[in-house]
Amino acid sequence: MKLSCLQENLRRGLATVGRAIAGKSTLPVLSNILLSTDDGRLKLAATNLEVGITAWIGAKIDTEGAITVPARLLSDVVGSLPNDRIDLELDNRTQTLKLTCARFETNIKGIEAEEFPIIPTIADRQASASFPPELLRDAIDQIAFAAATDDTRPVLTGVMMRMKGHQVQFAAADGFRLAQRSLELPEPVIDAQELIIPARALAELSRIIGDSEGPVEVIVTPGGAQVLFHTETVDLVSRLIDGKYPDIERVIPTSYLTRTVLDTQELAKAVRLASFFATASANIVRIAMESGGELGPGRLVISANAAEVGDNKGAIDAMVHGEGGQIALNVKFLADAIAAIKTPQIALETQAAQNPAVFKPVGADGYVHVVMPMTVR
Repeated sequence: MKLSCLQENLRRGLATVGRAIAGKSTLPVLSNILLSTDDGRLKLAATNLEVGITAWIGAKIDTEGAITVPARLLSDVVGSLPNDRIDLELDNRTQTLKLTCARFETNIKGIEAEEFPIIPTIADRQASASFPPELLRDAIDQIAFAAATDDTRPVLTGVMMRMKGHQVQFAAADGFRLAQRSLELPEPVIDAQELIIPARALAELSRIIGDSEGPVEVIVTPGGAQVLFHTETVDLVSRLIDGKYPDIERVIPTSYLTRTVLDTQELAKAVRLASFFATASANIVRIAMESGGELGPGRLVISANAAEVGDNKGAIDAMVHGEGGQIALNVKFLADAIAAIKTPQIALETQAAQNPAVFKPVGADGYVHVVMPMTVR
């Protein structure tokens, strides 16, 4: 293998695939990045056997070849080199990769490419669906954080993705909250499918497709065990979680007794202020919706009380439709729900203190965030 590429492109490519490197593994090759020539470009690949990321960068290829080298060492070396052309040359006999850039020369010992796990690629497979990158990224950012982080119920560590016709629905829940986002695709999906994708894999995908301009294609591997997200320059492959996702439709309330419309930024500021005290008191914040009747718009009062620290109370003008009421919520879940909604106004729909709170963006359909109430003595 002999080729040359720009330091900036190689550094960026290594940063992209490096996030799939296994933290601790009994297989030394999983701590390595695969470098191989592929159709006139340099291919970089890394995997931890759950997620695999492949990136392609422009390069001048003189001789074909492949090698795996330690990811951390290669990234540190390339990141420290000047922003200039890098020449890479592989000594097949010793499996040593030589990097030459300006007046610097580095030799890195590697492992044969044949030992690297096979990462599925798009090949000639037909995509199940195609997403505009900005739309997919927004959906992931509104959903993935609500998935569970512990493995007691593995399906809840994933995001449910249901595709049918022009409609795609994402949902995540951890037993205390639920986020659901519906999308309308420009083109219908090929096959109706329901997948459970690890939330961590989707979070990585969101970072990767930030600079993408072309569509993101979704392909399910023939065995149905993996899903592949493909762009022009990057592929991400993730295992799928086996199991049946809970019936989320039963969790989302279909009616309310009180609907409160608020300014999103004002609510976020009030919640942040209350969080300083709530963290010392089991993360509980109390919310009271007060109707203004026919004379005024009404208001929402947020309070937090920690016996050893102090207390805080804040009031926000709000349009309160209905009889009003009170509810206690986890301040972290409340802050996350508000942060996921990008519209200037947010709607809070409630029934009674023991029923879930439902948050929706005002003026934009397709997103629902449900937070379970906390019991306050």
